[in-house]
Amino acid sequence: MSSRACAMLPRGLSMASTFIENSTSIEEIFTRVSEQFTAIFRHKAFLHWYTSDIMDEMEFIEAESNMNDLVSEYQLYEDATVDEDEDYEDKEGKEGMEQM
Repeated sequence: MSSRACAMLPRGLSMASTFIENSTSIEEIFTRVSEQFTAIFRHKAFLHWYTSDIMDEMEFIEAESNMNDLVSEYQLYEDATVDEDEDYEDKEGKEGMEQM
């Protein structure tokens, strides 16, 4: 995943645009963040900064669970997309064979 920002318009153009895509590739980033969070939380590193005033430890457990659910959901979409493509190709191939 990449993003870019341009402070100046291209020469000769009066406007520019940005394309934002929702893709299952974000799942890799969520997985990496989840793994890093789990490693830090397991050792309770920096936890005292948040639990002393603002948050409860249970909120961190809930956040970890939410992140894992999000990763699982994106994985399901990624797997479903692959399955649908394979089904489409199979049907297309069979229909072509029947017409011959």
